[in-house]
Amino acid sequence: MQYKVVELSTVDEGALERTLNEWTAKGWNLDGVQFAMRESSKRPAMAFLFFTREGVAVEPDVDAARSKLLRLSESGPTAAGNDWAPGSGSQAPFHPLSAHERLARLAGLDEPEPHEEGLTLEPEE
Repeated sequence: MQYKVVELSTVDEGALERTLNEWTAKGWNLDGVQFAMRESSKRPAMAFLFFTREGVAVEPDVDAARSKLLRLSESGPTAAGNDWAPGSGSQAPFHPLSAHERLARLAGLDEPEPHEEGLTLEPEE
């Protein structure tokens, strides 16, 4: 079984429809949708679409992933103050954000909550 996760940072009817049509046309079956909400809005900040299909998992396309990260870094929040230019011959700077930091920014929080080491959640009884 193969799995595919598609992240949408713009959550509207058109984006959901385009994504569903694109991946189902490629042979993927919708398995589920998860929305990430903002506290200040009833509209989702992000959506994650989960797809499956029969088959052997393939190796990820590292070059395509790097290209996508470069495009995102050129237009995303880390692009400000970036003096790197495409075609300059040098490696583009990479400023990774954890999923927690990204959700905190989308939620409008200036500072993400500090990561707590060793936190163990106990099941409720």
